[in-house]
Amino acid sequence: MVSVLFVCLGNICRSPMAEAIFRHYVIEEGLENEIHIDSAGTGDWHIGEPPHQGTMLKLKEYGISSQGIYARQVKQNDFDQFQWIVGMDTSNVENLHKIAQTTHSHVYPFIQFIPGTAYEGVPDPWYTGNFQETYDLVQQGCKNLLNEIVTKHGLSKK
Repeated sequence: MVSVLFVCLGNICRSPMAEAIFRHYVIEEGLENEIHIDSAGTGDWHIGEPPHQGTMLKLKEYGISSQGIYARQVKQNDFDQFQWIVGMDTSNVENLHKIAQTTHSHVYPFIQFIPGTAYEGVPDPWYTGNFQETYDLVQQGCKNLLNEIVTKHGLSKK
């Protein structure tokens, strides 16, 4: 089984949004038994909390469920359990390498899955208040990430 972990700072805005959107696409393609998805934060401020209200409202607007998603912090063993660890911005990627105490080849900046974008990372709506901007970037990147995973792991879509 392929495993994907999305990581942001507090695990209440961007990474749970990515988890929910990616899961939605995975289910649409009939790959839910092939790909395990989770999200986490580098910080510990929101452990056990559901996604931010703005994240949940934006997902609901597009018919995407956030059910069962609760904030957790990245753990050392995540680096062994997940094949794809995706940081939502440069700072998240740097923090992931610090937590791992090494540079892992399977830690990726989310923005690399949005070719041609002028963004250097996915803006955090906790600070910007713009959940639509974040949603638009995340859904685009999730589609591209899923296509890359399907190709690299030889999975078959519906």
